[in-house]
Amino acid sequence: MGITETFSGKLKEKGVQLPRFTGKKTAGNAGEPDEITKKIERAHKNRKGIRRFFKHPFDVLTEKPVNILIASGPLAIFVFFWGLFFAAQSRRAGGLFAAMIIDDFIVLAVLIAIIPVAVLDFWEDRRMHNLEASLPNFFRDVAGMNDSGMTLPNAVQLVAGSEYGTLTPHVRRLNNQMSWGVGFVEGMYSFGKKLGTPLADRSVDLIAKASGAGGDISQVLHAAAKDTFEIVNLADERRNNMVIYVIIVLVSSAVFLFVIAILVSTMAMAGAAAQAAGAGGQFIGKIDLAGYKRLFSHAAMIQAFFSGLAAGQMGEGRLIAGLKYSAIMVYITWVVFQIFIF
Repeated sequence: MGITETFSGKLKEKGVQLPRFTGKKTAGNAGEPDEITKKIERAHKNRKGIRRFFKHPFDVLTEKPVNILIASGPLAIFVFFWGLFFAAQSRRAGGLFAAMIIDDFIVLAVLIAIIPVAVLDFWEDRRMHNLEASLPNFFRDVAGMNDSGMTLPNAVQLVAGSEYGTLTPHVRRLNNQMSWGVGFVEGMYSFGKKLGTPLADRSVDLIAKASGAGGDISQVLHAAAKDTFEIVNLADERRNNMVIYVIIVLVSSAVFLFVIAILVSTMAMAGAAAQAAGAGGQFIGKIDLAGYKRLFSHAAMIQAFFSGLAAGQMGEGRLIAGLKYSAIMVYITWVVFQIFIF
């Protein structure tokens, strides 16, 4: 039984009669079906593509972390070209990319593009982790209530008063659906769809198929609770074990910066000593120290960006998770060069 049939049945129990369309066009209802159909079609169009973006821009941008690139990407490109224009005001076209300030605008553009993605991905990862960590307790509580003789709707209603963190609103929504007569399997599918995590989809699919096959729903819930608990624990254990490798990647980037700083200072001191000895033009006069500093800054920032991606892949199993490390390391590298090296 679907939600529509359940709602209609509840209204009939209260003596409310819904108008029925007979299919015959009369003076009163001749255009009503066509008008309703047009409204439904317009509503479906507004939920897809560019129309949905203009109608609900914030929802579209925050639906997935990468969606924020729709806004941050063009903004980053604008900042980059604005930097080119700004550099062109102080340099001739032939020496445009020789201006040091263009490097600053490139770094700023990269940070503008990746920081919103990194922040949204971090929030989404925390949300998914909190939801999945609460699933075993929810399944276990419902199974325990069902073992005590309660029906599934009563068990869900009782546990809906408990606190499951970020999972609590979803549990209460499931309770509201089942209180209106929605079946347990259908309600669980809706529950899993709203959670939107791989583990929730896996658990809901296991419960729904076992329940549809006529198995003991209490045992199925206990099995789902055990399965989700083990998966969450394995994910946490993997993340904890990989922390040391993430630290190694971050420290290696810091060591690379330190080596560059020592190398640049050594070259500067050697040049000063050669100049004092009167041999600067012969030995070190042809070395462009400013050019080497700029080359080292490019190498350090590229190394910082990709080291952050490697740290995310090793620590959390996702490249996009490394964007937060990349943003932090690129910014630190830029600050170090601006203050201590340039």
